[in-house]
Amino acid sequence: MKIINKNQLTSDLSNVLRRVEVEGEEVLVTDGDQPIITISPYKKSIPTSELFKNMRGKVKYFEDLTNPTTEEWQEI
Repeated sequence: MKIINKNQLTSDLSNVLRRVEVEGEEVLVTDGDQPIITISPYKKSIPTSELFKNMRGKVKYFEDLTNPTTEEWQEI
């Protein structure tokens, strides 16, 4: 992870963003010795339908899921 000062980021933002995009490198921006932000490449998340596609049709429900379940919980 590359570490740069916020002043460097201000003066060289285009190059820093290009480096993150092309090389996939994360950049930690600091103010003095204090970390402020991390700039990292965008990672597209997997849609839920794709994530659980192998489980489709394999889950079985033995009760009506719309019934309240308050009877199963003890009162505090």
